[in-house]
Order: sequence, then structure tokens, then C-alpha cells
Amino acid sequence: MRSRIQSALPCLFLLAIAAPCAAQEAAKIVEQYAKATGGAKALSRIQTLTLEGTVTRAGDGKSGTYTLDTKQPNRYYSELILGENHLIEAYNGKSAWHQDGSGAIATLTGSDSMELQAAALIANTRLLNLKRNKLTLAFLGHANVLGKDTAQVELTSPAGIKREFFFDPQTHLIAKESGPVGGVEEDLIYSDYRAASGVQIPRQIELHRGSDTFAIDITQAVVNGAIGERVFDLPLKSQVHLPDLKALFKELDGNQKAIDKIREDYAGTRIEDETDFDSDRKVKKHEVNEYTFFYFSGEEISTLVKKNGKLLGESEQKKETEKAQKRIEEIQKSEARKEAKEEKAKQEGRTEEKNKDDPGIETFLRTCQFVNPRRERFRGQDVLVFDFEGNPEYKPRNLVERIAQKLAGVVWIDEKAHDVARLEAYFASDAKIGGGLLANVQKGTGFVFEQAFINNEVWLPTYEEAHVGARVLLVKGFRISQVTRYLDYKRYHVDVQSVVGAPKPQ
Repeated sequence: MRSRIQSALPCLFLLAIAAPCAAQEAAKIVEQYAKATGGAKALSRIQTLTLEGTVTRAGDGKSGTYTLDTKQPNRYYSELILGENHLIEAYNGKSAWHQDGSGAIATLTGSDSMELQAAALIANTRLLNLKRNKLTLAFLGHANVLGKDTAQVELTSPAGIKREFFFDPQTHLIAKESGPVGGVEEDLIYSDYRAASGVQIPRQIELHRGSDTFAIDITQAVVNGAIGERVFDLPLKSQVHLPDLKALFKELDGNQKAIDKIREDYAGTRIEDETDFDSDRKVKKHEVNEYTFFYFSGEEISTLVKKNGKLLGESEQKKETEKAQKRIEEIQKSEARKEAKEEKAKQEGRTEEKNKDDPGIETFLRTCQFVNPRRERFRGQDVLVFDFEGNPEYKPRNLVERIAQKLAGVVWIDEKAHDVARLEAYFASDAKIGGGLLANVQKGTGFVFEQAFINNEVWLPTYEEAHVGARVLLVKGFRISQVTRYLDYKRYHVDVQSVVGAPKPQ
């Protein structure tokens, strides 16, 4: 036994040092690339980059024009025009969108959106300041690119999207870049590097996109030229007149009680898949928990039934039931206190003030600005879609407003049902709580919330996704990815006064 342990020690040692060595090797390769491209200082000065040229599709010989615009911190616009066909992929810092060959323009969602966001972020970093942008490196080994041996490095975004870069060991420049963009796999093979404003830029690009191959000849490369924000926004022809948002949000807010009442007739299952990562995006912990739930007074009341696929024991089930009962009692007491306060205020001829730290609709109206309104179809319903971002001219008055002002994203609203169908948001900059002493929610932390129109009467949650990076009390840092799925909705009547979590079918 002892000899087996001794013989295993060298292997264990190699495994222990393999990951750090791989990370160091990847960092060294990227450092050599930065130096070969013009130096980290020159690369860091790039605020905008425009590439323009001609493109020819290999399949039919059709030719046209190519444009790529990038702008700090995360703007991205790629355009291929071949005759009447316009292929556009863009990210404006709030929403990802594309125009396909038929001319249809649509906002991207889910992994398609995250892939384009990752491509935009990585393109603007120039492979610098990766830690600050929450990007992690991994050396994958060596690969053949057009007959040349290259060093293969993988870059992972905060949301877990991966892109691969292949570096020429002689020139240290990028020979190839691969990864999904907007739901389509792309390979870009770079050659004929020439300097523009002291930075090496490829003048020949071979683009493999899905089943198509394009030959791109870059005729003009402009570093730090003027690029307006409108370049990255959806075309004006796709936009509509934005309704009175104050009135719209007031309708949504006023309709919430009616929505909450309908929701109380539904119960379902919720599955939470949570992964905790260390600073190098290695998995520290992975859990999958399953709950049954119903709605009470606008709140989701949940009971844990499975942990990592295993049913809870009898004593654990009892604790979960008691926990749910306790939460219902707390809600009932809170509502009773609220009603008493409102009644007292009414008798005294005044209106009970809303908690200033309650992040209501008014908070977003004050702290954000709303742009790019358009009408689209979402899950078979007509919805109003618009982007939002912090209003730089507004001076926040409290913590909630300071946090809300740092958000950017896109929202889908069903005007007819007066509810939010989907919401994507992320922190455009770090959000410090207590001056950063209590917590610091890191830039790039984002979340997605999605609903479905159930039984043609109410929008109910179907999907949530969160990628959180934060540091607590200046010491403990953590990174979590969580995906929550809601399923098996059934129309029930729940008698919370009798058996918690045991709904009665209508």
C-alpha cells in the first residue's frame, strides 16, 4: 500500500502544478502577442477601431463590402453586404441584435445574446486587462492552422462564453480566432499584418461562418477615429415611437395586484442549478436543488423537495414545511402592519410615504434613460422592446438609486397584459455598498429574467439566469453562476391556512 501511495505522489504533484503552469503559459503567450502587435501601451490607447474593405463569398463568388466597428468599453458592429443581403451583428452596450440575410431585424436573447456580448467585450480589451474585465485564460496546447503549428489559448467571459485564439509562435500574432457569435460558429483566419497608428492589424481575413466562407480584404484601418453611438443602435426604420413611459410603468405597477391575485391560482416546480467558481473559473461547488412553490400575496413560497437529485428525508421535509409556514405568517403580519399604517394615515388626512429604499418603477424612471424602442414578437406575443442605461445627468439620492443608475440592459413588455415578458441587465461599472467596505458588486455582473404567457391569462416566470461577481468586507470574493427553471405550472387553489405546499386542484 505504501509503495502505491509513493508511486502516486509524482502524479498528484504534476496535477497540482499543471493548472497554474497552463495559466502562466497562456499569460506569457498573450504578453508576447501584445508586444508584437505594437506594445501594451499602444493597444491600451485604442478607443475605437474601424476596419473597412471588400468581401467575396466562396460559394457563389458574390462580392460586396465589409465593415467592423468597435468602441470602448463594449460596442461592436459587424456588417457584411452582398447585394440585397445585409448580415449585421451588433452590441450597443445594452442589447445584442442582428439583421439576417432576409433583412429581418431582431433583438438576440439567451446564449445568442451572451455570445455577441462576449465577442464585443473581448474585441475591445485587445487581450489586455483581462482580470479587470473578469476574463480568464487557459492554455489548451498546440494546433495546426493552415499548415502552421500554433499555440491555442482559450478565453472565458464572465458569463462562461469561450473563445479560442491561435498564436503564431514566430510572429506571436493571432493566426486564428474561433467561437460562437449570435448562435453561429465562426472561424476567422488572419494574415498580411500591417501597421496602422503603430498597431499591427490583419489586412486579409478568411471568415468561416456556419456553412459559408468569405474572403475579406481590408482596404482601410482607422484607429481612434470618430464613431458615434448611433452606429451600434438598431436602424431607425426598425424603431417605433416610445410611449409615455411614466404612464406605461404606472399601468404596469397598478396592474401588479391583479397579476399577483391570478398567480395565487398557480403552483409549479422550480429547479436551481448553481455553480460556485474560484478566481480562475475552476468549479468549487455545484448544486442542483428542486422546489415546489406557489404564490401568496405576490411572493413565491417555496419548499425544497430534492437536493442534488435526492429526495429530502422526513425530518428535512418537516423543517421545510415549517419554514414555509413561518414565511406566510411573516407576510401576513407585515401586511397587517402596513394596512394599519395606511388606515391611520388616511384618518389623519395624509398619505403613507413609500419606503425610499424600495426599488420601485419610479426609481428607474429617475435614474435611467430609455432608447431604441421597437416592436417584436416574443414567445408568440407582440411586445414593446427598448434599451435602458443609467442617466449620467441624474444625481442619485440614496443607495438604491446609485445601484439602479449603474445598470444597463434591455426589457420586453407586453403592453396588453401589462407585464414584463423578459429583462436582461448587467452592471456597467462596479457598485460599491458602504463605500466598498461592506460589498462591491463587480462590473459585468448580470442577470436575465424571462416569463411565458400561461393559459392565455398571465405571464409567469420560466427562466432566470445570474452571473455574479462580488467581494464582501474587502476580503471574501466570490463568483457564482445560477440558472433557475420554472416548469410544470398547474392551475390550483392553495389553502395556505391548512397545508403549506399541498395545493388543491380547481
